[in-house]
Amino acid sequence: MILGIHHTALSTRDADRLVRFYHELFGFAVEFDFPWDESNEAFRKSHAVRESAGRVVMIRRDASRLEIFEYRKPAPRPDIPARANADLGIAHFSIEVREIAKEYERLLAGGMKFQSGLVVQTPTIQMAYGRDPDGNIIELIDFNVD
Repeated sequence: MILGIHHTALSTRDADRLVRFYHELFGFAVEFDFPWDESNEAFRKSHAVRESAGRVVMIRRDASRLEIFEYRKPAPRPDIPARANADLGIAHFSIEVREIAKEYERLLAGGMKFQSGLVVQTPTIQMAYGRDPDGNIIELIDFNVD
């Protein structure tokens, strides 16, 4: 029995910075913070690597979760600068909001970078794409625009 999507995982070079961003701007709180080292056989098996070490922080807001990984081993491959929504892999995740214009301005004032202003998708849907400090794309979407 499938219940639904539990979380989305992001990999970063600085877990503290990313956790702080999602806490301060989106209200996520730490659910758990777990470092692991090379002796953790479960991580080696589940991640299908010979050596694995790092830290994982699960952050939560209500039923929404983000899992933040900071790997020491294996070494992360270089980032894709300005990763586009069209690039292969997870393109973005979406956060549903109400009063999107107010949220957009609040997030902008808090330092979030946006790719555009607010975009009207349909008469009742408005959205905008922004980025977190690592360049991951976050869609803000409001389904109840008057």
